[in-house]
Amino acid sequence: MSSQTLILVAVAGVALLAALGAFAIAWRRSTGETSWRSAVSRETQKADRPARELVKVGTVEQAPPEQEVTEEVVEVEEAEPELVLAHEQRVVEVSPEEAGVSRRQFFNRALGATFGSFVAVLGIELLAFMWPKLKGGFGASIDAGAVSDLLIATRATDGGTIPAFIPEARAYVVPVNESNLSHQFEGRGVAAGGLMALYQRCVHLGCRVPWCATSQGFECPCHGSKYDSIGEYANGPAPRNLDRFTVEVVDDRFIINTGDIIQTPRAPSRSVEYPQGPSCIAVVVEEN
Repeated sequence: MSSQTLILVAVAGVALLAALGAFAIAWRRSTGETSWRSAVSRETQKADRPARELVKVGTVEQAPPEQEVTEEVVEVEEAEPELVLAHEQRVVEVSPEEAGVSRRQFFNRALGATFGSFVAVLGIELLAFMWPKLKGGFGASIDAGAVSDLLIATRATDGGTIPAFIPEARAYVVPVNESNLSHQFEGRGVAAGGLMALYQRCVHLGCRVPWCATSQGFECPCHGSKYDSIGEYANGPAPRNLDRFTVEVVDDRFIINTGDIIQTPRAPSRSVEYPQGPSCIAVVVEEN
């Protein structure tokens, strides 16, 4: 999965969480005062109804103060006890999780989940950038095909060069006479079986460098950098030769190690003739 796909998935996930949160808040606000009854079972409602008991509460009327004039004693009649309804309340303690979360807690958790998702995506991207690819794709060892087939495919009938582009390796496979190579390529593992793999990217600003059949070289249309058929610097603002990969031959298979990029300075003298014809780009940038 590419980094752009992971970022899109993460953004979609965050948007989905935000939408669910907004829906939950709106739904809780829209419910009426009796909406909680629909979420409570009948047994719970029945158990929560207060039981009624009859409690006798006796009241005694106070006797009037003794009269100073008469010495008669007034007997106080006891009133009949009246009946009062006493309600027995059933109290059940609930945990904070059962009681629900507050609005502040909800937003804090939503913010934490969003930040956690961002950190997770960032960590995955960092791991994908730093961790070498173990198999397949750019950054791993790519099988470009049989050496014998590539030698035939990269040679024109007139003796010219026709680079074979390998999309998985982002490389041009070109034929090379290893005995005529500049000394800066010696011992670098950049040639094997009479073939070499050049990185497609221009070393100036990263444009893809196309092949020019008439001049028998690579010419960048972005700023006019030019290289010969084996990627040696020829003209333009490029600071060095085209980058190239280390290669090897295993059982007549040409293997390109795209995780090992070799950089070389401008060659003091080119190993092949260039140009061999008219240029493919109109603007010619003078050498700095």
